[in-house]
This record gives sequence, structure tokens and C-alpha cells, in this order.
Amino acid sequence: QVQVVESGGGLVQAGGSLRLTCATSGVVYKINDMDWYRQAPGKQRELVATITYSGTTNYVDSVKGRFTISRDNAKNRIELQMNSLKPEDTAVYYCNVVGTTLSQTPFSSWGQGTQVTVSS
Repeated sequence: QVQVVESGGGLVQAGGSLRLTCATSGVVYKINDMDWYRQAPGKQRELVATITYSGTTNYVDSVKGRFTISRDNAKNRIELQMNSLKPEDTAVYYCNVVGTTLSQTPFSSWGQGTQVTVSS
């Protein structure tokens, strides 16, 4: 099983930047997609950014041009660089890791989340 831990959240003024990190531990056969989700109070969790093993990325329209997801396959770790932050980016950000265990069983593991608060 894979353990997932996010870090890097905090309080920042509008227009500022934050970098989130998602670190994993545990022995697996392969990690495929690694994703960032967020959930604001009273709203559903939404997919913010995703990166495949080969490095293909996708972003929700609201963060395109402002957020950048990157990946280190050797460390099974991803980062989310968030620039030009807006108050509407305020949410708990979660990392999701999808892969295959040593016994070839698919898995999807979530971290505990990290709070990002953008003040106006």
C-alpha cells in the first residue's frame, strides 16, 4: 500500500504563490497517474491537475496558465506550483495516486490534504 502526504499549504495574499508537494512511501509495482484535487467549503471535490507517468499534464480551465504540475518518477513525488493565486483558489488540496501493487492489484490512495487560503 502507498502512503501519501501533502505539504506546502498556507495563507497567502491574492497574487501570491505557493508550492505544494505530494510525497509517497511504500513498495508498489508502478505508479501511473498522480493528481491534485481540491475541495472548497460547501463544494464538491474537483480535479485540478493531473500528470501521467510519461509526463502528460492536464489542468482544469480555471487554473490553466497559473498552476504547473511536475513529477519526479524516481522519488514518486509530485509538486504543484501555484502562481497568481486568487481567493477562489482557497480550498483543501488533496493528492491522489493511482497505480498497481506488487500483486498486480490496482490501487488509488489519497493524502490527508493541505489547506490553501488566499486572502483578498
